[in-house]
Amino acid sequence: MKQITLKVNGSEHTVEVDPDTPLLFVLNDHLGLRGPRFGCGMAQCGACTVMLRGQAVRSCVMPVRAVGQAEVTTLEGLGTAEKPHPIQQAFIEEGAAQCGFCLSGVILTAKAVLDAKPDASDREIRDALGGILCRCFTHVRMLRAIRKYAEGKKHDSVPA
Repeated sequence: MKQITLKVNGSEHTVEVDPDTPLLFVLNDHLGLRGPRFGCGMAQCGACTVMLRGQAVRSCVMPVRAVGQAEVTTLEGLGTAEKPHPIQQAFIEEGAAQCGFCLSGVILTAKAVLDAKPDASDREIRDALGGILCRCFTHVRMLRAIRKYAEGKKHDSVPA
């Protein structure tokens, strides 16, 4: 066991864990965050996605020691119920979530793609989302919400 300090959603947290513990377990079990979820445990479904260094990463296979000083952002870290982040607001407006299990993967992956390339094509967005498993069949609404967010970023200069 080792004391590890993480910066998550703008706050520092010190936890005592085995450095090889998956980041997902630290986020869920030690910090009580429920945005990233355990899905497959093999980085194949995307339910555990978080943002790290501007990239969407799978926290179920990332040892907590690999985070270092980087900021971890979970779905909860984007916005609040009272003031959702623009991408979350777009999902609300489009009714783009049903069970919500895949939302960390979809929203954080889409945000990472659009932060890196604001003018990403629908094809590029779909390709990036290709590794996220969703079984609710809200894909059309999700893509509409992502496009709404992308258009808002272009027209309103919405902060990332």
